Amino acid sequence: MQHAGAKTAWYKLFNIVEDRSFGPEFRSKVYSTMIHIFSYFCPSSFQKNHMSDSSKKSGFKSFPRNFWTVIVMEFFERGSYYGVMSVLSVYLVMSTSEGGLGFSKESVGVIKSTITPLLYLLPILAGALADRFGYRRTLMMAFAVMSTGYFLTSLSTSYSLVFLSLILMAIGAGFFKPVISGTIARVTDENNSGLGFGIFYWSINLGAFIFPLILVPYLKGIGWNYIFIMAAVGTGSMLLLNLFVYKEPERPSNTKPLSEVLKGIILVLKDYRFVLMIVIYSGFWILYFQMFDTVLWYLKDYMDMTPVNNAINSFLRLFVENANWEFDAEHVTVINAGAIIVLQLLVSLIVKKTPALPTMIVGIAMGTLGMGILAISTYAWVFVAGLIIFSIGEMTAHPKFISYIGLIAPPDKKALYLGYSFLYGVIGSGIGGILGATLYVKFVDDMGRPGILWFIFSMIGVATIIGLLLFNRYLKPKQA
Repeated sequence: MQHAGAKTAWYKLFNIVEDRSFGPEFRSKVYSTMIHIFSYFCPSSFQKNHMSDSSKKSGFKSFPRNFWTVIVMEFFERGSYYGVMSVLSVYLVMSTSEGGLGFSKESVGVIKSTITPLLYLLPILAGALADRFGYRRTLMMAFAVMSTGYFLTSLSTSYSLVFLSLILMAIGAGFFKPVISGTIARVTDENNSGLGFGIFYWSINLGAFIFPLILVPYLKGIGWNYIFIMAAVGTGSMLLLNLFVYKEPERPSNTKPLSEVLKGIILVLKDYRFVLMIVIYSGFWILYFQMFDTVLWYLKDYMDMTPVNNAINSFLRLFVENANWEFDAEHVTVINAGAIIVLQLLVSLIVKKTPALPTMIVGIAMGTLGMGILAISTYAWVFVAGLIIFSIGEMTAHPKFISYIGLIAPPDKKALYLGYSFLYGVIGSGIGGILGATLYVKFVDDMGRPGILWFIFSMIGVATIIGLLLFNRYLKPKQA
């Protein structure tokens, strides 16, 4: 385990994250991965000997150039990623006559159940390798591979080539994540880390908001492949920033060998109570990942968004003539990210001092309600309300999940357990893609009864709540 100084700093950082709760890394969520990188793979990131200058300043002036460099990288990488993910499942199943690729929904489910778990798993190894080989080298590899993956996707039309291209993208993104969060950890201290990570989370959500809102609708009008070219340019251009602006942070003196990383994985997975807790909580994330698949298909197949379009265009006509805005698949991601930007601080303030498990259950219940609302009506504003309610539930539940893991983990292994709590994303996305596609084909395409689909997903949310209650009643460790 870590030396006393790093351990103390870890707990201070954890308290900052828990109190501020600037937003989970939704679409790659990243929230748990950040904790993992800082506390386990990069323990020396908390040392203050390289941060003495920043502690003499306050606010935005306390951050060095490297901080703002990686914030820009994060904004463009996440904007590119969520720009693509906001429409990927629609593009892949859309008929070729409409500009899509015409893949079956089941085959798209397999793609999504492969590439998204990679985004959660790869930072385990990437964090250790980045410490060993250097952050600049890792970023060079990540941006080159990521950009190549996006560009090849823009050119590919066969299923196998698209699949392989997206795997390349996921590998690059997986290696990118720990370097950015690790850099921020090294250039901030206990005086400015709260603000620093707040800016970090906002850059994520801002990218997820702006790219699908502005760039994706415009590029679709030119050609769907231009969305992937945009992502290739957005991530590939960061190579220049890495070459000419980014500076290699000080190398940790006590990097973890891969063998020790693997030992940590085995140690955590041997704890059946921890694994069961992750499995139960992943049920909620099966629902979350539907926002990038089945919810988008349902929108395209069933929803008439005319009332929303009319309201938005009436507002826009106050500023421009002939406004012709239309709600489309990419705006599902816009609503999720926008809700986080607007409401996360308020939600965090409300739940700041509430117990972890009850708050988690309230959040999951709200997410389940948001999903269940889709079964009630196909009215446009009901659909939007469901998305907003789900987003509020997500930002309520997830920070408290991190807190609850800290409570149930063995006292001498809290950082290690918190690091591997990201496994909820592996399970949720791994199951969610295939399950969602299979259920959609059966109950929506074949039977024409989408209400059954949303009822089933709502029951998964209910089962998650029941599982958490039973876990807390019978399996929670005594120290929690």
